[in-house]
Order: sequence, then structure tokens, then C-alpha cells
Amino acid sequence: MIHAIVTCPDETKEVLANELRALGARDIDLRYRAVACVVEDLETFYELHLKLRTASRIFRVVKEFAAHDEKMLAAQAKRVRWSEHFAPERTFIVEGVPADRGPGVMGSNTISKTIREALQASFAQHTGKIPKVDLKEPKVMVVAFIQKGRCTLSLDTTGKTLHKRGYRTEGHPAPIKETLACAILDLAGYDGTQALLDPMCGSGTIAIEAAYKGLRKAAHIHRKKGEFGFEWLKDFDNSVWRKVQDRVRGERLESLPAPIVASDISPKYVEMAKQNALRARVERDIEFKVGKIEDARPHAETGILIANLPYGARLAKGEVEALTKLYGEIGDNLKQNFKGWRAALLAAEESPWKFIGLKPTRKFNLMNGSIKAKLLIFDIYAGSKKKRPTDR
Repeated sequence: MIHAIVTCPDETKEVLANELRALGARDIDLRYRAVACVVEDLETFYELHLKLRTASRIFRVVKEFAAHDEKMLAAQAKRVRWSEHFAPERTFIVEGVPADRGPGVMGSNTISKTIREALQASFAQHTGKIPKVDLKEPKVMVVAFIQKGRCTLSLDTTGKTLHKRGYRTEGHPAPIKETLACAILDLAGYDGTQALLDPMCGSGTIAIEAAYKGLRKAAHIHRKKGEFGFEWLKDFDNSVWRKVQDRVRGERLESLPAPIVASDISPKYVEMAKQNALRARVERDIEFKVGKIEDARPHAETGILIANLPYGARLAKGEVEALTKLYGEIGDNLKQNFKGWRAALLAAEESPWKFIGLKPTRKFNLMNGSIKAKLLIFDIYAGSKKKRPTDR
């Protein structure tokens, strides 16, 4: 069994917990900005790294123990047979994470230094060799999280953070993280079988992540060899890893069950979204258009519209009225033209979102970077409720 801690924004940990359950993890425990779980074997553990869409990082727990001071921390860390986890030829780094504040609390530098010295002492004792620290590109990252006198030692098996899919380029002034886009898709009830429209697609992240989900394409299937942290550990099993990769690739559908359309008022951003979709290898699965959100029209009888609405921070001073007018026009368009659809709109908490003029079915508090936001879900009925998009 492997004990893991998977991190994410605190607002989306329930979404992540559902993902973990669906992939076979058990003993789910929601924590602050993380979900702890247990997986039965390496195959499942590797699969989490390929498929998780809303996770930021995955940590494999090595040991948990009481650590009320530096002496206890050093003694317990030295007892770990670190040479059983990675070879002395691998470079490493230690990240100390203190959850508490106040007098007498060990700081991050103290924690890191104590663990590093204990780890190197353990290697010297058991192998006669000492691994080197690499602050820039270490192969192994050890994380020591201390809260209320208890330390959790773990290995970061992720490598680069999971929100970095590798397909997006810089250039859009207000990009949305891939992991947040996936959380929004899940909260909106998108399961890949409904038609989807993003009429403010920007760099295309929401549409691309929707295509991945609809195609059952693993979020991180295009990562290169050696980019996951677990590939540098002693128990890395390349045969199991290749088996998991082959099976996951075979799960991809040939085509989407329902069409995805992405549009934006800016031709520049539409072209950017196309290029990102090309790098994500889903360019043929998304129809791109240039157009205003207030002029958008449905491309199916029912479906889900998702949009990351412009924030007041994006507008020049004195243009709040323009934002209010836009929100009203969006609401009018939804009421008049999108009956039978569900709309999921991400709006800044301080924006005039009430001028949309529709009563949300549900609301979720989220963070878009440093901006407090609300995900507003509107079910726009037309006659029978049977036309409502299917909930997850």
C-alpha cells in the first residue's frame, strides 16, 4: 500500500477527492489544501500521475512522527533508510514546510537543514556515500511538513507541478490555470457527453481540457521520460510504468461524443487558442470562431456554456459601466437563446455579476490566482426539465 497526499486549492479539494475515488484510491481524508489517500499498488499510483486533472502535486508519505524540537526531528529523520528510497547518485533537495507560527516554532530553513543533515548521515551510515544537494534541478525532492508537533516526511513524486500540461504559451493577460479549468468543468457537470461552448475562450484552456476529458485522454500523457519525480526513485518499475502508459493511451476515444466550440472577440486570442490546441493534440476536436459572447448561439439543442468572464481589473478606470452593461447583455443572450442549456460563469466576487439578471442554481467560491471569484451555475429551462444537461 502507498500512502499519498495530493495537493490542490482548498476550494476544489472535494472535486479532487471525487477524482481520486474514481481512480481507485481509498481512505480519502480531506485536509487543508490537500487530500490524503491510500492506493493499493504502484500501477494505481502511476495512473494517478497520468490522469489527475485538478491536482497540483502528489506526495508519497515516507514516515510520520512526533517532532517537537530539532533534536527529535533529526533523530527520527536519521532512522529512515533513505538509501532504500533513492540512490546516492541522485541529487536531492529538502523543502521544510512549517504549518504553525509563533515563538519556539521551527522555521522552514531549520527544518530543511535538519532533515538534510539527517538524510546524509543515514546515507553515510548505510552506504558510505553521500548524495549531493541540487537547488535548481534536483532529481529527488523531500518534503517535511510539520504541524502541531508532528512531522510528515514525504517524497514529491510529481516533478513539475501538474497544472503545467506543456501546451500553453504565454501572451494572454488573464490565463486560467489548467487545474482550475478542470475543476470548473466538473462543478458544471461536464462529463464529456454534452455539447460544450466557451464563448470567451482566451488561450483556449477550458475548451482544451474539455476535449481531453471528452476523449478520455490522460492529462499528462505527453510528459517526457524522466519528468515525473517517481522515475528517479529506487522502487521505480519501468515495466509497470510502460504497462500503465499503454493501457491509458488505449482508453482514448477516436472522437468526441459531443462537439466543442470555442470563440473569442479577439482574432489574436482565437489563433493563440488554436496553436495551444495543436500542441495539446486536440486541434481537430474543437471548432474555433471569432465573435462576441453576447452574439454567441448554441450549436446543439442542449449543452453546457462555460465562460471566464472579464474582471473589473482588466478594464480601464471608469469602465465599470461597460462591464455592467456586458454582464446584462450576457444574461439577456442566455435567457433568449440558450433555453435547455446550463451556463457556468466564473466572475470576480467584486464584479457586478448580479446584473446577469438570472438566479444561480448553485454558487461555488473559487480563487482564480489571487482573485476571489464565484462560479455561478444557471440552468436555463425550456419546457420539460428532461432537457437539462445531465448532472455528474
